[in-house]
Amino acid sequence: MNPLLAAVALPVAVSRAYVYSVPESLRTRVVPGSRVVVPLGGRTLIGIVTAIDVPAPVKGRLRDILDAPDAGRTLTPELLTLGRWMARYYAAPPGIVLRAMLPVALTGAAGPVAPVKRHRVACVVRTIESLLERDAMFKRAPRQRVLYELLESLGGSHPVRALLEQADVTAAVLHALVTRELVAIESTVVARGPFSTRGIRAAVTHVPTDAQRHAIAKLIALEPGAGALLRGVTGSGKTLVYIEYLRDVIERRGQGAIVLVPEIALTPQTVDRFRTAFGDQVAVLHSALSDGERYDEWSAIHRGDKRIVVGARSAIFAPVKLLGAIVVDEEHEATYKQGESPRYHARDLARVRAGIEGATFVLGSASPSLESWTQALRGDLALLELPERAGGAQLPAVHVIDRRKEVIVRRQVSNTPGAPSAQGSSFAHAITPQLEHAITERLNKGEQSILLLNRRGYAHFMQCADCGAVSQCPNCAIALTYHRMPERLACHYCFHREAPPSRCSNCSGPPLRERGLGTQQLERLLGERWPAARIARMDMDTTGAKWAHATILDKVGAGEVDILLGTQMIAKGLDFPNVTLVGVIDADVGINLPDFRASERCFQLLSQVAGRAGRGAKGGEVFIQTREPTHHAVTCAVTHDFLRFAAEELSGRISPAYPPSLFIANAVISGTEEIPTADAARALAEWTRRLIDTRMPGAVEVVGAAPCPVERIKQRWRWHFLVKSRETDALGRIGRYVVEHGPLPSGAAMRLAWDRDPVTLL
Repeated sequence: MNPLLAAVALPVAVSRAYVYSVPESLRTRVVPGSRVVVPLGGRTLIGIVTAIDVPAPVKGRLRDILDAPDAGRTLTPELLTLGRWMARYYAAPPGIVLRAMLPVALTGAAGPVAPVKRHRVACVVRTIESLLERDAMFKRAPRQRVLYELLESLGGSHPVRALLEQADVTAAVLHALVTRELVAIESTVVARGPFSTRGIRAAVTHVPTDAQRHAIAKLIALEPGAGALLRGVTGSGKTLVYIEYLRDVIERRGQGAIVLVPEIALTPQTVDRFRTAFGDQVAVLHSALSDGERYDEWSAIHRGDKRIVVGARSAIFAPVKLLGAIVVDEEHEATYKQGESPRYHARDLARVRAGIEGATFVLGSASPSLESWTQALRGDLALLELPERAGGAQLPAVHVIDRRKEVIVRRQVSNTPGAPSAQGSSFAHAITPQLEHAITERLNKGEQSILLLNRRGYAHFMQCADCGAVSQCPNCAIALTYHRMPERLACHYCFHREAPPSRCSNCSGPPLRERGLGTQQLERLLGERWPAARIARMDMDTTGAKWAHATILDKVGAGEVDILLGTQMIAKGLDFPNVTLVGVIDADVGINLPDFRASERCFQLLSQVAGRAGRGAKGGEVFIQTREPTHHAVTCAVTHDFLRFAAEELSGRISPAYPPSLFIANAVISGTEEIPTADAARALAEWTRRLIDTRMPGAVEVVGAAPCPVERIKQRWRWHFLVKSRETDALGRIGRYVVEHGPLPSGAAMRLAWDRDPVTLL
């Protein structure tokens, strides 16, 4: 009999599958989509079978598959099809793509068999019916009787540890019952539930508005593979539309669904809404879960025990049975883009997977990405709109405070005899009188405020007052951020930490001064100004623990917080009726970054955070502090005018051309030495130009090479060039050829990262 050969995708940077022989003993287990253990060189790896009965390789020794640990497919045929599309579109190795679809517990870091959690459970194995027999058996063992009868009252089985604690007896008493063959101890698999400490909230009845009912009906009527863009102002009730749409999918059609949220830990209210509506049918997948919890949730989805998956971007790969719908909430968010290979965008994969599986999909946002907006205008997506807030609430009034005028006033005051020194004016640099008055007014009324400052730490950087030197990261071309609690200088790119210097390392001058305002310093200033106020800070430094975001937001919802301050994470998914004030401390953060999406991100952030105010009957106000009050991102956010912003921004993307007027890829070349990296980038860009001139003249354009805006990260120098085309297939062909054949020198640990459809060029 000829050997059966299988193609196996391995998690290595190779663009092809490897061919292995299938031993007779494994033939029934090796199918497309199954995991296998194979040798590669001197290593043993876990791969995914992509095809069977394939031709033998022309050269090389044929080796056997060592094991197939699963009884069935790990990846469905539909997910394999999605993986092939991703490998071609993103020019990514197929094994790396398929590995991204699986939980870490299945990818081989600790072995081919995923670890499971087990509990020792005591079970009654012999029932004593007669009271006389029971009295006689336990006459001299009263504690055994207490334990035995407690176990009976608990249904005949109970975890050992909890049973002993409840009966207040030692393990010896239990073992005596085991010896007498009255009780047995079994080891049972226990699902590690991410919601074990978070219950399901009571349902609240919401009556859909006319606009919501129209949107729900249109979504239910979508043809298989079709999608819609749901543009609804903040507070318009998009989540209710999603839930009623999915209720039809789950309950009437008997299908499953995926709901993507930007960062699930930041949106506990959204997760709670879905759990309230669908109960234990909801699974959650996100980075805050342990590997075991993530595996247990994945397994429940794979078995079909859970039919709705709520998760961050990787949840797009969830093995949902009979997938009928995909929801992408806040579809404009950059967090849907994966930063490492495979550099996929979950929003785009939602469209592709829906087409493969015959599902429908909806993209939701108050400020859609210009790519999705353009697709809706072209008719590629059905456009559904929720123009008003649910429940009759009004959009908040937005006030712009020109910080340039505040600077002039402060200078005049500081020149007045007897004026306070600059040392004591930090609060005035952070909070203008108008915003200060508004916060005081809310505190007096018992209402809540949200303050956005999109900058972590205590100060943006530290600088010598004598020579002007700034403390720099030794690994990255970036200034170190000063943190006061605990006190350290930190890099937010490579996570380098060091103690603040006692003197300037450049001139040996006096201790460095803090420059710029961070969330830690703002928290201190607010506490000094309003010492009785209950203040909570929400940023990466306060939310590292599991469910830390939910804990903070639960306190806000319970009225235990007067002022919530934080970075951009407070702009997403929060719905608190008692929040009547939002203040943006510095709207200029990021507005002038060297990135074609900088204005779009600024508008989206301002629109989102402004939408946190006035969601109840009390109404609300927003104060935006800025030094660029005439910038169109600011002026359009003030008037809640997405249409004007989109029109102005799209006109600016025509010349020079940027998405959505065409497609781009960002080729980033990095190395450990500066000059060789620059030379390699220039050479590869020129090689790509010659390739285009030969293969497809005029169809693709190369721009650059040049240093990246952040030219060094983690001790690696970075250069890049852009590849632009109006033909998506042409860009894909060039990308695959450059990745597979592009000349890169072997020295300086040179690497090429091909980023298709980048969300940032930094």
